[in-house]
Amino acid sequence: MVQSNPAQLYKKTAATTASPGHLVLMLYDGLLRFLNQALEGMDNPDFIRAQEIKHNNIVRSQAILTELQATLNFEKGGELSETLYRLYDYMMMELQKANTEDSKEAIGNVIRFVGEIRESWAEMLANQTGGS
Repeated sequence: MVQSNPAQLYKKTAATTASPGHLVLMLYDGLLRFLNQALEGMDNPDFIRAQEIKHNNIVRSQAILTELQATLNFEKGGELSETLYRLYDYMMMELQKANTEDSKEAIGNVIRFVGEIRESWAEMLANQTGGS
């Protein structure tokens, strides 16, 4: 009999039972986590390990951005969806730059944008549910 890690089981249950809005919030949280790990990994004294950490976390971040772009609803979202699409596209380019040029500044730019979007999204969800 295989025993599950309680933390992994909790995350899986949270993801499968969350509303679509909360799933997007979870994507933003994961994106921020991977971006910060990429940034921190760049400071690893082992050059090869630093490149590996940076690259792997940037690739994960790009996968989340791709998912966020793919789930935009242009019929319901209108101009906001178009703006987010272009912003996600810009962030993808910044991450490509960060990966090829070791640019901490580019990662920092993306972290700032994602942080602002995440906070706005969380506030919108809180207002929909009538509180925190």
